[in-house]
Amino acid sequence: MRLAVWRDRVGQAGKSFAKYMMTPAAPPPSLPDSSKQLGDIDLRAIWQALVRQRKWVIVPTAAVFVLAMIGVNVVTPKYKSEARILIDGRENVFLRPTGERGEERTSLDAEAVTSQVQLLLSRDLALEVIKKNRLDQLPEFDPVLRGVSPLRTLLVLFGFSRDPFGMTPEERVLNAYYERLTAYAVDKSRVMVVEFLSRDPELAARVANSIADEYLVFQQAARQEQAKAAGQWLSGEIDGLRKKVAEAEDRVEAFRSKSNLFIGTNSTSLSNQQLGELNTQLNNARAAKSDAESRARAIREMLQAGKPIEASEVLNSELVRRLAEQRVTLRAQLAEQSSTLLDQHPRIKELKAQIADLERQMRDEASKISRSLDNDARIASARVDGLTASLDQLKKQATSNNAEDVQLRALEREAKAQRDLLETYLAKYREATTRETIDSAPADGRIISRAIVSNTPAYPKKLPIVLIATLATLLLTSGYIVTAELLRMTAPRAGADILFEDEPLRRIEPRISRINGINSSPDPGTDPGMDIGGSEIGRLAESLQGVAGSARKITVIGAKQDEGITLTALTLARLLAQNSKAVLVDLSMASPTLKSISIDPATPGLTDLMTGRASFGQVITRDRFSGLHLVGGGREPDRAVLQSPRLGMAIDALLRAYDYVVLDTGTAADLPAALIASQAHAVIVPASGLGAEARAAMRDQLLASGFVAVTILDAPAAPAPRDTEQTVAA
Repeated sequence: MRLAVWRDRVGQAGKSFAKYMMTPAAPPPSLPDSSKQLGDIDLRAIWQALVRQRKWVIVPTAAVFVLAMIGVNVVTPKYKSEARILIDGRENVFLRPTGERGEERTSLDAEAVTSQVQLLLSRDLALEVIKKNRLDQLPEFDPVLRGVSPLRTLLVLFGFSRDPFGMTPEERVLNAYYERLTAYAVDKSRVMVVEFLSRDPELAARVANSIADEYLVFQQAARQEQAKAAGQWLSGEIDGLRKKVAEAEDRVEAFRSKSNLFIGTNSTSLSNQQLGELNTQLNNARAAKSDAESRARAIREMLQAGKPIEASEVLNSELVRRLAEQRVTLRAQLAEQSSTLLDQHPRIKELKAQIADLERQMRDEASKISRSLDNDARIASARVDGLTASLDQLKKQATSNNAEDVQLRALEREAKAQRDLLETYLAKYREATTRETIDSAPADGRIISRAIVSNTPAYPKKLPIVLIATLATLLLTSGYIVTAELLRMTAPRAGADILFEDEPLRRIEPRISRINGINSSPDPGTDPGMDIGGSEIGRLAESLQGVAGSARKITVIGAKQDEGITLTALTLARLLAQNSKAVLVDLSMASPTLKSISIDPATPGLTDLMTGRASFGQVITRDRFSGLHLVGGGREPDRAVLQSPRLGMAIDALLRAYDYVVLDTGTAADLPAALIASQAHAVIVPASGLGAEARAAMRDQLLASGFVAVTILDAPAAPAPRDTEQTVAA
């Protein structure tokens, strides 16, 4: 939000503010050094204290060392042995069901391996191992066999331990067994580890191996029991299915006999087979009729056209062949006689007459053949008519049998389904009975590492126990002496001031009260303040103190970045701080005035707070000349932090802790409108010569941008005249 933009819109040319002069501020009083407020930490003094009281370190440490050495040698050692089992699904492909032989078995998941670990810890397996190794006869597992110690009797008396005589022998042995047994799965693998502790190393190895062996036996027994149960169930189901299959097939045959739906060749019904045969015969008769008609028509056309008869039926006739041979002979004679005789010679005429008679006989024979083909066509036509009538009759009969055929097919499907199910169950029953008879069915796991006898005790670990006990005693005794010396050295001195402490964002009020308690009286030095008696800013402060709610956040904006805006905000904030809690926040990050009036110019500010280099309580300081609190720009001001959403949270926190929060925004050139305008009262320091019409337009625009109220001053605050020369010198 730029005032320069507002001036352009109202057509007013901005004028530069006059360079106001400030009196140099008196050097701020330095805070007491923290190293002088609290006792110094002297390493030499701490070492001397340790040397002076060395007996309180050496004697307990040596005593604990001796006791630890005695304890680890007195305690009965226990030996550990472990066996490892791999879960790999060792089932042979030939032992799988027929339908699963071509399938790949998926690997076991983590839950399956964990379930197998629980099988290792099962009670039934434990009882088998105890029985096999006779653990119930060993005093190590049944303390009653060697008598109850006095210490155990006292623990039972006070309720810290169970009474062994109140437990059954099986419970006592199982408790001792599970105390010494550890079973777990190795991470990211299918390997299970079985560990067993015992005073006897050979017994520890023997029990660990027994647990692994019994685990495999349990798996094999479970597989055989599963196959046996499946075989028994399948046997009962097969008996019932056999009866169902027989009944279904009987119903099919009875219905077929009743409906005359007998089966012919190729598994088709007789009616369908007859229809097919009649249809074939009909097609053949139609083809013969068409062939005879076409041949007869072709011969007649050749006879009518006077063309030579070249039909195959005519040429294949025996009579036609003989006549053709005679004609050839006569034509040869005619040709021979024509060489010596004239056409009118009787011999020539005789030969020609004989040739003509032969051709006439050949044509007569062709006519007979044509009439014969016509007769064949009529016979074929009569056959076609007869076959058509028979086919129509069979079709009517087949149509009447369709409903019965549908019922027959339904019965056949039901019989086939029952038969297929029976065959499937029979195959599974054979596989189940085969598995049941296998004495050594493979288990899902195999032992990859058997337990061996260990010569090194697993408990107690002598060296680590002695070292840990000794070092712990040394550190505790030394720490006690060092802590006492540090408490003595860091005790608060009389009259020392309390340093500021970091406080969370939502706990500002304790910090405010502490700041008010430091240098609460104004510095008697020169105050670079402003002459505010009866001024326009004084009247504005009085009006703001009478407004509740919206007057708690005040945004001071100027037309040009100079000290006039900061002096105006400082004057207004000081007036509000006279009767209320007020804080001035420097959002312009360009004013040296606030540092000069702060009780601690080196205090971090907004930049340090936004970047995390300082806490919220560290960025609040106080005005040396009034009760006003200040929040500066920071040691290294950076205007980029003004875009951080944490800045809005910080201002909201100040609004909850103070009655008035005055924001020195300068020209508000790159500040988010929501940050400075939300629920805020705008105080504008305009350029000189701004007309009434421009003021009204500016006020309307500010109200439209989110401000709840707008005050436009006539002129910025000015330094007191008496301090002008000092300000110039500064």
